[in-house]
Amino acid sequence: MNQIHSFSPEEVACIADTDFFRTKAKVTLQVRKILEELQGHLKSELTGQNLVAPLNFSPDAVQFVKGEHLEDFPYQYLDYPRYFTREEKFAFRSLFWWGHHMVFSLILEGPNIRRYKENLINHWTVIADHNIHLCLSPSLWEWKYGPGYTMELTNDRKSQTAAVLAHRSSLKLARFISLTDPIIQSGLVIETGHATFRSMLPIILS
Repeated sequence: MNQIHSFSPEEVACIADTDFFRTKAKVTLQVRKILEELQGHLKSELTGQNLVAPLNFSPDAVQFVKGEHLEDFPYQYLDYPRYFTREEKFAFRSLFWWGHHMVFSLILEGPNIRRYKENLINHWTVIADHNIHLCLSPSLWEWKYGPGYTMELTNDRKSQTAAVLAHRSSLKLARFISLTDPIIQSGLVIETGHATFRSMLPIILS
């Protein structure tokens, strides 16, 4: 028997489980609908706001992405608002990561970074104690959280946060929600994503 090409009983059970794949297809469609509705809420929130945005930023730019291999797990995300170049980033990403969590993240880099960091500190009371974390990884594309990866922005960490940000050329804030959290099960994802964006909005306002 060729062991290299054989399947374990657990693998056979998985690939033969048609209910799982039907459920996955249903969840994938549901997540897309959630992200589309969330984008409408965020667009309304931005209407009439004066943003500290890149010169070529378009308030209509939006992207929906679906993939299978974020560290071997499927994912879907919405980028809105959205602006990416090699040197400059201005985006709010709402990421659903199978097997991990939901993430609402503000991603900033470029010539305006000093202004963003100042806005964060100046509007600390609005942002702190709202389950928002400062992402510590040098990579803007790290989506894990916890010790070594993130630091929660609590009211007593204003000076510590300013010190961490002092020499950084980018800023990434995120709210992480476990997939077993009542927010997910109770259908409050859109409201939570919108509220998270509203909490972070002062960082990008002029």
